[in-house]
Amino acid sequence: MTKDYYFNLNVAGFIANRVAFNQQKSFSRFIIRLSTVATVISVAVMIVTLSLANGFQETVSQKVFSFLGHIRIQEKQPGKAIISEDTPIIKDDSLIISVRQNPQVKTVHPFATRYAILKTKDEIEGVLLKGFDKTYDFKNLEPFLISGRPIQFNDSSYSREIMLSANTASRLQLKLNDKILVYFIKSDGRIRPDKLTITGIYKTGIEEYDKTFAIGDLKLLQRLNEWQENEVGGYEIFLHDYKKIDETANEIYDLYDFPITWDAVSVKNISPNIFDWLNMQDTTRNVLIVFMVIVAVINLITCLLILVLERIKMIGILKSLGASNWTVQKIFLRHSALITITGIVVGTIVALALLWTQQATGFIKLQEEAYYMSSAAVKIVWWQVLAICAGTLLVCFLVLLIPSILVRKIQPVKAIQFR
Repeated sequence: MTKDYYFNLNVAGFIANRVAFNQQKSFSRFIIRLSTVATVISVAVMIVTLSLANGFQETVSQKVFSFLGHIRIQEKQPGKAIISEDTPIIKDDSLIISVRQNPQVKTVHPFATRYAILKTKDEIEGVLLKGFDKTYDFKNLEPFLISGRPIQFNDSSYSREIMLSANTASRLQLKLNDKILVYFIKSDGRIRPDKLTITGIYKTGIEEYDKTFAIGDLKLLQRLNEWQENEVGGYEIFLHDYKKIDETANEIYDLYDFPITWDAVSVKNISPNIFDWLNMQDTTRNVLIVFMVIVAVINLITCLLILVLERIKMIGILKSLGASNWTVQKIFLRHSALITITGIVVGTIVALALLWTQQATGFIKLQEEAYYMSSAAVKIVWWQVLAICAGTLLVCFLVLLIPSILVRKIQPVKAIQFR
């Protein structure tokens, strides 16, 4: 590098700093600061939008997965409602061993469902009682448990305990440790009552599930259905990576010993309305980010054009004193770098501060009946944050080269006379 290069670089930097940081309330300083604020807002909005969208989608998805599993193995019944009483299947331990050997499979457990009527002195409510056995990992439901504990199993008989949703408990005016009469309609039309103790109250925030389900013992349902001990309603499968549901469901269905009358159903097919709604959030998020990028680009181009036009006399004087086009261009490119880098850094800090505050306090409240959560969930994906910063820097650098080329078109004599 020559001495002239460093001299020109220092001159360009000195002039750019004088324009941007002078103590006088010049129009140039105002435009630079206004553009910096606009860049801060654009970057912050993009990071916050992505993080809130990620948190929202993951939280709702995990609620569905935790309650229903990722994949269900059940008897094929075309036209049958997925959330309803089950047709029994015979336990197949060798098949389940093959299923567990799939690297994506975390746990497999049997379940069954049966409609029941809950009755108190003054109220009556219908539910779909879902039964598990002692192999079930209640850690899946613990995030939803607002009071009490999961049901406990015994080897001698079925458990006389039940878990209700907060919605059902409220409508029936029940609380923890209350006893409730449960009526089951048997296949011959007779009604069988049973008295169960409420040991846990849960709340998923998904109204469809909270109004529908209660949790009990699989042995109780087998006895009511007059099933054999080796008969169950199906199997729920939990995976390590929920993003591979469809792929894993196909692999399980294609197992050599998988019965032809059974089906491996993705939970996305059980609650398609929820997952279609979640997928729509991707479109909303992408549209908002595109608008923010457009706003940032237009803002920076406008800023630099105004700076060039406002400093035409200065450009003319510099050129008349022997400054090269590149030296003058560097003044405005330095302004661009100042606006872009400051906007990215401050915008990222502002966005992360807002997101961390939301994680700590939950100050952004939501209507749980509509959004399945009481406050906005946050998930910060660091590669997305870095991609926003790098993408903003690259796009702004490429776009800001265009207005700076105008400097080459300016003639010193006409520039000095410009008013």
